[in-house]
Amino acid sequence: MGTIKYFHDIPLSVLDLAPITEGSHATQSFKNSVELAQLTEKLGFNRYWLAEHHNMPGIASSATAVLIGHIAGATNRIRVGAGGIMLPNHATLVIAEQFGTLESLYPGRIDLGLGRAPGSDQATAYALRRTLQRGAEEFPMQLEELEEYFEGSPNARVRAIPGEGLNIPIWLLGSSDFSARLAAQKGLPFSFASHFSPDYTLPALQIYRENFQPSKALDQPYAMLGVNVIAAETDEKAQWLSTSQQQQFLSLARNQPTKLKPPVKNMEEIWSPMEQAHIEKTLDSRSTIIGSPETVRRKLEAFIEETKADEVIINSQIYHQEDRLRSYEIIAEMMA
Repeated sequence: MGTIKYFHDIPLSVLDLAPITEGSHATQSFKNSVELAQLTEKLGFNRYWLAEHHNMPGIASSATAVLIGHIAGATNRIRVGAGGIMLPNHATLVIAEQFGTLESLYPGRIDLGLGRAPGSDQATAYALRRTLQRGAEEFPMQLEELEEYFEGSPNARVRAIPGEGLNIPIWLLGSSDFSARLAAQKGLPFSFASHFSPDYTLPALQIYRENFQPSKALDQPYAMLGVNVIAAETDEKAQWLSTSQQQQFLSLARNQPTKLKPPVKNMEEIWSPMEQAHIEKTLDSRSTIIGSPETVRRKLEAFIEETKADEVIINSQIYHQEDRLRSYEIIAEMMA
């Protein structure tokens, strides 16, 4: 216990969407996240990432940097970071200062993953930015600004303190080819959202690897892929647990987001055939792995073999905290 282990010689990490479950509240979500982070640190997972979402009743990680600090303060070794911060929502100076503060508090443990989506709808994006003129097309310029704040210059009129001169790994996140190209051009590590964009995974990886330019950050490409994993003692129980995630995606498809709902026996009573086809395409079995320990092992091995992932980051949207903890324990047993 306590040392980083590997599954097929690659590290496994945790993506926590800080779910707010039906009948509960954000306070309990944060307690659950601390418990999961402490467990996965003991089990040997490599990093623990939280993602920026806004206006989502079922996701508590809107103030992402604050929650990263909370998790880092409750753990000792595991890397903690953003998967990711939606850069167009923020002034680059603020992000440099926030993550400079985090790195100063928890040296050598902080990651900064950056996305270019709003992490919300247009109305929420406007509420965050007060203008929609700053779009995704400005993302490369914002990235350069952020890098300049971290590099620092004593002659600069505006400096990020703390932040300047600190080595905070920057990752680019994506669910299409845009960030794959930019990460390759900049020589940065790349994290792809294969857990909800499975069809674009292999094309994005090919673009990233074929166009990669070595940099001060990396000599060669490094790709971490997102996977949904719901592991239980039997396939049947895991399938039952997975209906919470299916209901969450269904609520998003209906533009009526909700808290994370408890599992149900029969989804056919809830969704239409068209909705079912849409959700099952999004939660494709290649990157949404549900089942017993043997089923999960087999499918995770196949995913890693197909994608040649350098690292896998695992999201487990499970309603009951004890089942979520047990799912990561099952995964850890494969890492031994």
